[in-house]
Amino acid sequence: MALISQLYLVTSGVLVLGGLTVVGLSTRAYMETTRRAMIHLSLGFTLVVAATLSTAISGYVTDFTSPQTLLFVNTTFNATGYLFVVYSLLTYE
Repeated sequence: MALISQLYLVTSGVLVLGGLTVVGLSTRAYMETTRRAMIHLSLGFTLVVAATLSTAISGYVTDFTSPQTLLFVNTTFNATGYLFVVYSLLTYE
């Protein structure tokens, strides 16, 4: 496996672990405070993690034969996730 492929997998793994950490922390914060903004934050980072996982898995399964499709799916999931994150920040009480 090429060095760039290994680096891609490592950085994707770090992003997934970091995102899942934020999902867990915001879910716990919701359970303790019942603030709806925490659910939106959790949902947003869940979508960011989904973008990372779906892009990495799909890329290796298809041998990166359709990069435009991979980028479209990744960008759609990320943009939607970050919209939830921004919404959670704007509605936090």
